[in-house]
Amino acid sequence: TRLAGVGPVPAVMFVVAADEGWMPQSEEHLAALHALGVRHGVLAVTRADLADPTAALHAARQRLAGTTLAGVETMAVSAPTGDGLDRLREALDRLVSRLPPPRRDAPVRLWVDRSFSIRGAGTVVTGTLSAGRLRTGDPLELSGHAGTVRVRALQSLGRPVEEVAAVARVAVNLRGVDHRAVRRGDALLTPDRFHLTDLVDVRLHGDPPDTLPAEVTLHIGAAAVTTRIRPLGGDVARLRLSRPLPLHLGDRALLREPGRHRVAGAVTVLDVAPPPLVRRGAAARRAAALAGVDG
Repeated sequence: TRLAGVGPVPAVMFVVAADEGWMPQSEEHLAALHALGVRHGVLAVTRADLADPTAALHAARQRLAGTTLAGVETMAVSAPTGDGLDRLREALDRLVSRLPPPRRDAPVRLWVDRSFSIRGAGTVVTGTLSAGRLRTGDPLELSGHAGTVRVRALQSLGRPVEEVAAVARVAVNLRGVDHRAVRRGDALLTPDRFHLTDLVDVRLHGDPPDTLPAEVTLHIGAAAVTTRIRPLGGDVARLRLSRPLPLHLGDRALLREPGRHRVAGAVTVLDVAPPPLVRRGAAARRAAALAGVDG
């Protein structure tokens, strides 16, 4: 659930409680954010009315040092007293102003994190729209399902809307599919714009390839897919996914060891339709070919 939520975010408010300090969950959250390359953030030490926040602030800054969130603005706040909240609002305004603009002309890939039915409306799915825009009446593909679905209605921030643009949380009322046929990790897609693949070549970030188990769980968007790793050489590997996903070049995904909370690292997708490796030395030649590819 945590990794599904963090997947599409461009920025983060990292919260640590003054009276509890740095927790194991804090370390897990930071590992995921660092692996995804999240660089925009604010550190808020809360509950400053219950304990002196100095120690928690110092410890959190030390933990963030050396990660992609090093140097973010930090402050102590208290909700009951209001201390620091104005500074936090101002910091969040500055944070938003520094974010790169969302790609609102991009094709839609909305990872589904919930699917349910509402009486009189039918199937509703929710997710975070990180690029593109949705309108009532739009035809969409649903990954892993044949045919086309259509947007019957939209809600964002609890209000009905005719159109919603990235970045936004959105609830989509769909025609053409039963809610029981939609699972977490499916994706609503602009038709004919994404390639579903179960075989990708990637660049690994984090643990060395030879220290990873042969089988891991890959997390991208709300999807969690069992994946087999074949190291090709250097930091390049080939992944075989247990089911096809709509991936494109440059996608960043997390790797987690099965049965553990630990994030082992991340991958950047370099090729969504890689060639077969059939001759002796093919893996090494493939790694050399991908060595100069950005990612």
